[in-house]
Amino acid sequence: MDYQSTRSKLKTDSVHAVLQGLAPDGGLFADPSIENITFDWRACLKKDTQSMAVMILQALLPDFKDMESLVSQAYRGKFETEDLTPVVKVGNYHILELFRGPTSAFKDVALSMLPRLVTAARTQTGMKQEITILTATSGDTGKAALEGFKDVPGTRIIVFFPDSGVSEVQQMQMTTQEGSNVCVCAVKGNFDDCQRGVKQAFSELRETLKDSPFTLSSANSINIGRLAPQVVYYFAAYRDMIADGTIKEGDKVDYCVPTGNFGDILAGYYAKLMGLPVGKLICASNANNVLTDFINTGKYDRKRPFYKTDSPSMDILVSSNLERLLFLASGRNEEQVSKWMASLNEKGEFTVDEKTLSYIKESFEAGYCDQEETEKAIYNCWNENHYLIDPHTAVAYSVAEKRESTNPVVVLSTASPYKFPQAVLRALGESEEGNGFDLMKRLNEVSGVQIPKNLSTLEGKKIRFNESIERDEIVSYVLNKLNCR
Repeated sequence: MDYQSTRSKLKTDSVHAVLQGLAPDGGLFADPSIENITFDWRACLKKDTQSMAVMILQALLPDFKDMESLVSQAYRGKFETEDLTPVVKVGNYHILELFRGPTSAFKDVALSMLPRLVTAARTQTGMKQEITILTATSGDTGKAALEGFKDVPGTRIIVFFPDSGVSEVQQMQMTTQEGSNVCVCAVKGNFDDCQRGVKQAFSELRETLKDSPFTLSSANSINIGRLAPQVVYYFAAYRDMIADGTIKEGDKVDYCVPTGNFGDILAGYYAKLMGLPVGKLICASNANNVLTDFINTGKYDRKRPFYKTDSPSMDILVSSNLERLLFLASGRNEEQVSKWMASLNEKGEFTVDEKTLSYIKESFEAGYCDQEETEKAIYNCWNENHYLIDPHTAVAYSVAEKRESTNPVVVLSTASPYKFPQAVLRALGESEEGNGFDLMKRLNEVSGVQIPKNLSTLEGKKIRFNESIERDEIVSYVLNKLNCR
């Protein structure tokens, strides 16, 4: 299988696509023939989650050897359940719990797998250079990537997060991270500034580092090795709904996804292209509703106010993975995608043609909710169902409640409520005074829901990283860390 850049005819295999992360021309690697993959989705539904992961990843990343061993290394004994991502019936919806991994966020599913893929790719290609993972995070990716790559031989990882743009608990998770090959730095700006700086580093440093002991890759969902493992839990949720009698094989299911960088929901689209009976993929945004406007109108316009919300992982105005959808929706027209991305970079906007928009609307819907509605969703879900959700899940829950559906609806729950205790307590009408650890304890007292061990043990850990840089200093920071300056 060839992966192609979304911006040119440049092609490579799946192993090199994972190693590179971002294509040399600035595009994202995408499979132009994904819907033609020979894949027995019905047979896949009869497997346990880890066997399902092997089957799906073999189909999407066929150039990797011994995928069964890689999956076992990634997941065995690291999640609260061997099924990784359980489904729970809550009111009118099924909640897909994606936060049962080692850092209590949905990114664990992919970022437990990606380090195994990177090291396997490095071995298969005979690469001698050390791989430096550059990652921008809006909150959850950073910790999950740091944990996944901690002390992995032949790699180091540098994570950039927006200063004052993540929750206190998220920041503590990152800045106390252990490992000899990890580095964390705050950026005075928002997530888009972090992401832009990382992409700039890829663009400017590839040639600089060509003959050095280092090469660059990414743990963001711009890396196809990050995106592919996320396809698995769409199949797993569907399988579980068959098992509990909600649906029969072949029935359509809608998935409502809290969305920022568009990777999680795009994985659902890949599942659909591989045969899973997906009805609608509902793109749920917070007040930064650039994706809602785009899916409804065809115009993408990042020239708008940026809001810091209680769902910081969705505080994004440039959604990188949308580029992969545009590549497919435009009929694999890499030249047109390149023009749209150039317009977004230079003018802050682009508008797709009617045919492309029609293609997108066949599979996607979009909605958003503001801060007040987010708090209301947290309160209502707890009051009516005695089920505690975080602000990101609340966005999806609220959007799901606003629409009518003849299909069963799965709401993707992307993080533990204990990563955002202040916001959850406020929504429940409780006191939000104190530090993050005080708030976690209070939320436990109020709800009786157990605090994840990885969060309860944060208190007292030594802060290892406290650097902060300007948004235009990312490239020079990377060079300094690599001792290449």
